[in-house]
Amino acid sequence: MSDHAAALPSVQGPTGATLTVAAARAWVGGAFLPARVRAEDGVVAAVETLAAPPGPADADVVLGADEVLLPGLVDSHVHVNEPGRTRWEGFTSATRAAAAGGVTTIVDMPLNSVPPTTTPAALDAKLAAAAGKLSVDVAFWGGAVPETLGSLAPLHARGVRGFKAFLTPSGVDEFGHLDPAGLAAALAEVAALGTVLVVHAEDPEALLPAAPDGRLGPVYADFLASRPPASERAAIARVVEGVRRTGARAHVLHLSDAGALPLLRAARAEGLPVTVETCPHYLVLHAEDVPDAGTQYKCCPPIRSASNADALWDAVVDGTIDAVVSDHSPATADLKHVAGGDFGLSWGGIAGLQLGFTVVADEARRRGVPLAALLPAFTTGPARVAGLPGLGELVVGAPAHLVTWAPDEEHVVDVERLEHRNKVTPYDGRRLVGRVRDVWLHGVPVVTGGAVVQPGLGRTLLPVPTGA
Repeated sequence: MSDHAAALPSVQGPTGATLTVAAARAWVGGAFLPARVRAEDGVVAAVETLAAPPGPADADVVLGADEVLLPGLVDSHVHVNEPGRTRWEGFTSATRAAAAGGVTTIVDMPLNSVPPTTTPAALDAKLAAAAGKLSVDVAFWGGAVPETLGSLAPLHARGVRGFKAFLTPSGVDEFGHLDPAGLAAALAEVAALGTVLVVHAEDPEALLPAAPDGRLGPVYADFLASRPPASERAAIARVVEGVRRTGARAHVLHLSDAGALPLLRAARAEGLPVTVETCPHYLVLHAEDVPDAGTQYKCCPPIRSASNADALWDAVVDGTIDAVVSDHSPATADLKHVAGGDFGLSWGGIAGLQLGFTVVADEARRRGVPLAALLPAFTTGPARVAGLPGLGELVVGAPAHLVTWAPDEEHVVDVERLEHRNKVTPYDGRRLVGRVRDVWLHGVPVVTGGAVVQPGLGRTLLPVPTGA
């Protein structure tokens, strides 16, 4: 067994029969090469580079000349919301959406489910809710909230990938945020445990207050002004200082402000263990294009300017940004489209799990950014953030998660045909180039021709209890 396989959490679930897939362009070792991948019992058993493009007899499945073979994508930032808020999203719909988007592993955030994943008992409730519903593999973040500080160890022992903290109110009462003293305590605790704190980094002192009833009105510029870049920069600076003091590993979630990049680059140059992600909506959508009352665009931190997006793109290409992940955070249509289109009252979250890779690949094409420069941020980058080595690669010993990508196929997004539960997304009607056609999970086809064909084959990525 390879080191990759040995590093993965123990999992249980169905495995596939022997399968070989060959392509003239396969993402192997950081390059596109003619290659053949053989899967046995759900695991990659061999990866052979070929001297020439494969012929029809070279594999069980030979990709067409217009197709590329990719490893399964990894999304380390998904709000599934089940149990408790399954009307917003749930394991069945979220993991079907992930599979249809080429994502074969997600890491579930500890909110907005009820109860939030802040205790072992809450994790048990999450696992019971997920049973039999998964169309991709699922790992879990735990939550660091004021009442659990000092007692994170039992949840860490259960196999959560790290702990999420908010530095500003989360939007749900059951998941409280950490003040500066709480952040310091959480960083010290995760350092002692050898895990990671993933941080929603906005400073509440720099946010501009809404009206007493929470209203901001329907003008997007007013919402944008209410969450200025200074809030992100102040919070990230506090995280960096805490890492410097404690030696903890920290990850900055959903960076929207490119002005914080110099701070993050300096921290990395200093050798501090700080990683950072951004999201498709910050790379593809621009504040200048958000219509008034367009609350389907609301997220926190907010979508900023086109020039800001340009700088984020530079950071993706040069590797400063480790991961591009969805922050899929849907809600019911009535919570997104409140009467009058008020940006203060609408739920703040983008529904984009199924489309994240596609919209970014389309934008990369428009910008002249090669697919090879993009793939690490959707594969090995988020896998490393979540401590899941071996995922996002076509290597011997890794799970046989394979994706057929058609980079030149054009289509128009129809929100009614998307797999996520509530049919609200800012990408509705957008014309895109590039599409996921086929997906194999542990060597078994789960998506064929863009349609989910075998749901329910996913696994939970948690250690098997001793003696099981």
